[in-house]
Amino acid sequence: MAKELRTPVQKRFSDVDSFMHVNNIWQQSYFDMGKTEFYQRVLGITGVFDKLRIITASTHTDYLGQVRLQDDIEVVTSVSRVGTKSMTLHQRIMSGDRCLTESTSVMVAFDFELQQTVPIPDEWRCKLAAYFIHS
Repeated sequence: MAKELRTPVQKRFSDVDSFMHVNNIWQQSYFDMGKTEFYQRVLGITGVFDKLRIITASTHTDYLGQVRLQDDIEVVTSVSRVGTKSMTLHQRIMSGDRCLTESTSVMVAFDFELQQTVPIPDEWRCKLAAYFIHS
């Protein structure tokens, strides 16, 4: 089984909307927290200031349950596919063993100097394999 990266999330009072649950927009920011930790811990990049970055090409989210202010949650991130220029991240907002929200994102390697997509570097492929498969 592939390894998962777990990122604890600290919710804020302002994340809660008038329906008394964490607004969907904030849940997307939680997924971004998981992506940021993924970039740093697995790939060794910031994802923000590097010449070569990863950008989101597509994302799909299913809201399976309500995230409440009192829920202890974490974002669980795994890689389900690595292609030539893209990888697919699967992320879940978990409260204990309950999946509250699930998201799939296609992430593309992008060279900001050339302003175009590029193949995923071999160095990244090795780091992905080392973290998710061999750990």
